[in-house]
Amino acid sequence: MKLLTYKTQESEARLGFVHNNKIVDMEDFGETVNFPLPSTMLELIDLGIEIIPEINDFLEDLDQESLDEISYSFDEATILAPIPKPRKNIIGIGLNYTEHVAESARNLDTTGKLPQKPIIFSKPPTAVIGTNDNILLNKKLTQQLDWEVELAVIIGKKGKYVSKENAMDYVFGYTIINDISARDCRREGQWIVSKGQDTFAPMGPYIVTKDEIENPHNLNLSLELNGVEKQNSNTKFLLFNINDLIEDLSTVFTIEPGDIIATGTPAGVGAGRTPQEWMWEGDVVEATVEGIGTIKNTVKEF
Repeated sequence: MKLLTYKTQESEARLGFVHNNKIVDMEDFGETVNFPLPSTMLELIDLGIEIIPEINDFLEDLDQESLDEISYSFDEATILAPIPKPRKNIIGIGLNYTEHVAESARNLDTTGKLPQKPIIFSKPPTAVIGTNDNILLNKKLTQQLDWEVELAVIIGKKGKYVSKENAMDYVFGYTIINDISARDCRREGQWIVSKGQDTFAPMGPYIVTKDEIENPHNLNLSLELNGVEKQNSNTKFLLFNINDLIEDLSTVFTIEPGDIIATGTPAGVGAGRTPQEWMWEGDVVEATVEGIGTIKNTVKEF
């Protein structure tokens, strides 16, 4: 199921899902089938991944006329980030593709050695924006605004000391994050100033539930800047796959429903190019992951 958060001219942020190329309002759907459902993504995730087959069962039994009454065309709606305000910081994973390790060592303060354990950083909830929102460039802070397409994992249940073998039981679904980075804002190896500025986590456009993704470790991911391809790879090249990450992270701290793990970016970032390339006012960046979609954002100077 493709889940999204949207709004219309008449409503604030609402939870919906995509069906027959329309947006079906989740709470209204629940009222129609007499099965109460929430109006926000986090409330739905709290119900557990088991709720998705139940929704699909009700969907199969509902007639088209009833669906049309609670549906919107995409032209009538604005798509927001699927989780507009995460409860906690987004968990970022650094240097998780071999070729990105090499390109980072050429121009950034990294060693070039393959990490022996996942490198973990975070991005605050205030970094999140949706597709078609602006990425804000503060030239007083950075002259090196960079891009990073990433597959993101949405956690669906609480866990501690989760084994690799059981890790997928804790996944609710997947989305896209463009891990925007200000390369000249790194501070003695600390990344949050570089990674955590407002608007530096474009996310979406959907959360695709895990039953819709046959193998998250074989998804193409790519990024274009102003229509020119900059990144193109596949999640099969992750150094630490999703199972590894969930095992490692849940050893460090308890994972909880709604947690977001951005799994890392492949090679092709601006900092790794010769000469280096950065994003500026008016640039349009599009990040795509197979089976999920594309998020598109424009750089806006302020």
